[in-house]
This record gives sequence, C-alpha cells and structure tokens, in this order.
Amino acid sequence: MLIRTLLAATALTAPLALHAQSMPGMDMGEHAKHAPAPAKAKPTPAKPVKARPAPRPAPRPAAAKPTQPTTSSPATMAPAPVAPAPAMEMPMAPPQETQPAPAPAATGAPDAMPGMDMGSMKGMDHGTHMSGMDMGGMDMSGMKGMLGGYSMMRDASGTAWQPDSSPMWAIMGRHGSWSTMIHGYATLVYDKQGGPRGDDKTFVASMFMAIGQRPVGDGTLTLKAMGSLDPLMGKSGYPLLLATGETANGRTELVDRQHPHDAFMELSAAYSRPLGRDLSGFIYLGLPGEPALGPATYMHRFSGMANPEAPISHHWLDSTHVTFGVATAGLIYKGLKLEGSVFTGREPDQNRWDIERPRMDSWSVRATINPTANLSAQVSHGFLKSPEGLHPEENVRRTTASVTWNLPLGDARNWQSTLAWGRNDPSGGNHGHTTDAFLLDSALQLGRWTLFGRAENVDKDELFGDEGGDPLAGRVFNVSKFSLGGYHSIPIGKVALDLGGLVSKYDLPRDIQPRYGSNPTSFMLFTRLRIAG
Repeated sequence: MLIRTLLAATALTAPLALHAQSMPGMDMGEHAKHAPAPAKAKPTPAKPVKARPAPRPAPRPAAAKPTQPTTSSPATMAPAPVAPAPAMEMPMAPPQETQPAPAPAATGAPDAMPGMDMGSMKGMDHGTHMSGMDMGGMDMSGMKGMLGGYSMMRDASGTAWQPDSSPMWAIMGRHGSWSTMIHGYATLVYDKQGGPRGDDKTFVASMFMAIGQRPVGDGTLTLKAMGSLDPLMGKSGYPLLLATGETANGRTELVDRQHPHDAFMELSAAYSRPLGRDLSGFIYLGLPGEPALGPATYMHRFSGMANPEAPISHHWLDSTHVTFGVATAGLIYKGLKLEGSVFTGREPDQNRWDIERPRMDSWSVRATINPTANLSAQVSHGFLKSPEGLHPEENVRRTTASVTWNLPLGDARNWQSTLAWGRNDPSGGNHGHTTDAFLLDSALQLGRWTLFGRAENVDKDELFGDEGGDPLAGRVFNVSKFSLGGYHSIPIGKVALDLGGLVSKYDLPRDIQPRYGSNPTSFMLFTRLRIAG
C-alpha cells in the first residue's frame, strides 16, 4: 500500500505544481524575446514643426499599410506598425507563398487562427521531431485531427488521445489531395534479466506506421497501417521478469517473458464529420485495430516510448491495442470525447504473421477530456469475452483510468508523465480474484539526451501457473518494479540513432524470493534507429 500511495501522490502533485507555471496553449516565456519589440517598432517621426498642429499622416504611411491582410493572413493578428510581425509570420510563410490569397477564404480560414497553439511551438525540434503546431486543427502539411477539428498532435494509438502539446517524430507529406505521415523505429536490444528465473537474449523490436488523410464530402477520411517485424524474434518473445500474458505455442503461458507483437498491428479507417459548432462525430473500423479501452498505448505516448521494454502492467492497461476486429463510434465536443466499441475479446494467438477472424463479442466505453493543451485524462470500462485462449471459459471486466501531463520546455526539450490504473475482474474460470495494476512513467528530453523512468505495482496471479503440485500455483502476489534509463540521439538527416540503456530493480514478497532471488537486477543495452522528421 505504501508504494501505491507514493505513486499516486507523486503523479498528482507534480502536474499541479508545474502546470501552474505554464499557460495552456501559450508559453510567454518562450516568446519573451518578442516582448520589447512594440517599443522598438514605432517609426521615428520627422521633427515636428511647431506652427503645424499634429502632422499625423506625414511620417506614418510606410508603417500604416505594410500589408493588406486577407482572411488567411496572420497579419490580422498583429497591429500594423509593429516591426516584429514578420517574425511571427515565419511559421506560416509556406502556405502564403504556395496558395493564392483568395483560396483560403472558402475553407473557413478565420477559424484557424483562434486554434493556433503557440505553446506547442516550443516543442519544435528543428530536424529531430515535429511538435504541436495547431492551425485550427491542421498542421502545415494539411494533416488534421483524425476524429475532429483539433490538432493532429492529440491523436495517439487507435482512437486514444494524448496532450495536444505532445511532440511527435514523423515525416509529413502531401500527395495530391492526400496528406501523409510516416513514423517508426527499429531497436536492437541486448537483454539480461537477473535472478534464478532470469535469462538473456539479443533481439530486434520494431514498429512502422503510415497514415493517409483526405477530405471526403463534408468530413475527413483517415487510413492507418501499422506493422512490426517482431515475429522474427521468435514465438517466445524476449525475457522480462514478472511479465505474463498470451502464449508461445498455444499450450503454455508466457511467464517472465514478453510476447512479440503481430506483424499486422493496425489496419484501420476512420471517418469524422462536423455536426455543429464545436461538435463532431466519428466512426473507426479496424482489422486489426484498438478499441476504446485504456490509455494511449505505452509505445505511442512520449512518456513510455523511450523505454524499449514493455510494462509488466501491459495486460491491465493497454493489451487490447492489437485486436482483430474493432468498430468504434463517438462524439467530440471541444476537449471532451465520448466513445464506445464492439470488438473481439480474444487476444492474438501464437501465429503472429496472420490476420485472425473477427468475433465482435466484447464491448467497451471510454470518456476522455483534454482540458488544456498540456493535459489529457481518460476513464474506461470494458467486457472482454474469453480473452485468453488457454482459459476460454473465463471472461474479464476491465476498468482503467489515467492522466497524461506534458510540458514543452523549448527546442528539443520536453517532459511528459503518465499515471495509470487498471483492474481486471475475471469470472467463470480459475482466476476468481480481482487484480490491480498501477503505473507511473516519465520521460524528460533535454536536447540530444533523454532520461526516462517507470514504476509499477501489480497483482500477479499467473507467475506459478493455475494448478498442480506447486504450492505457489494460483496465488496472487503483489510485486513492484522500478526502471531507470536514458539515451543519446545522433541526428542523421530525417532519422536519428539512439544509444542507450536501462537498469531495473524489484520489490518482491518474501514467499517468492527463493524463486526469483532476494534482490534481482536486470538491464538492457540498446541502439535504436527511428524516423525523426
């Protein structure tokens, strides 16, 4: 209980203390260099002649009409005589040069400027990652939010949200009426898990995603494809103390090992359409896809993606991120999203290269709110029918809640933390007890260096099987894990090479220490090649 209390207290107090230092959507500190500009901008008038009262028009014509603002010009946001106005226009210069002035007038451009997220501009990493430049929900390539009229930086895995100010590593493009985005990585890992039940392995983990988006009628169509070469690491995945879930051969549960992801992780289509002022609706279909259940998956949120190992709480929070058969519908009003899904409850089997038959036998609902550009919170509940192939008679009710807080600190500098809780309540099988998992992860980017950490507390009931002669079989053990690591990035054009490592320690109950050791230590060394943009 002490560990759970510390996790909750740390995560709840840190965002409140630091959030007070930043105004949502506008970081005055980052743009403070513009503050003295208005005083400098006033043109020096010619020496006044005492006999003439107020020769007002004489010195001012050059400053009073430098540009003739149009509905799409950022000049409408600044007083005409202010000299630094062109500097504020620089991020928007490409659209003005490539599009004639009359064209934006038909697209509702006046609505774009109120949506500009100046605070998100701080995360711009000049060749390392893209940040949340929000022009009425659309970035410079034309890509917008997948589910409504918000910044695309809010979109994470499936239909999950993250804070609008979150950074994103991606290459953007434009092909005819399609806006495109690609991102991904491949990580070479040497893994050494300590203690009597530990093991070591060298493997490659990878993920690649391509997104295409275009207007269709009055709405927006978004197609997404995500894949992995994880099946090449073998059906038994990689060693990871205290990890449980899924199977390597269809007969034996994976324990102290993390399963590989399927080759096809997401093939989905989403269509969103405005329904009124600040209101939009959407539908999302995936085979595979991700239902409306849990926080943004660990490998798609900044606070979790830096760490190359999966959380041991994965099957309490976000294990449904690869689900063969998903249909989701929802409504968005400003920063509030309400959605529901029907989906296949069964987890992917041991055959990682195929696309499995959809069953659509389970359901979930989720509410998400982004009250500021730096904060996103969700609560969700779902019914999973027969999620584990080795326990087909068992169903699970899963409840989750999470908060993700992001703070842009400047160019190539960002801090994000996520606090999450998940509960599995099984029925109809050998696991008749409710189990909980708590997770707190955080990542701090300081230029080319990134530091990350993760703390977890989980009730594990599969570490020693369900039955048999083992006196520990079927028992629930509360375990904790703490990981700390970092990496250094070397930019190479539009990609980056990360060199890093991490170390993990554990807090284990006395009854299982003879099996795991009283003080096991695990570590990973890794090099990762990722798209940086």
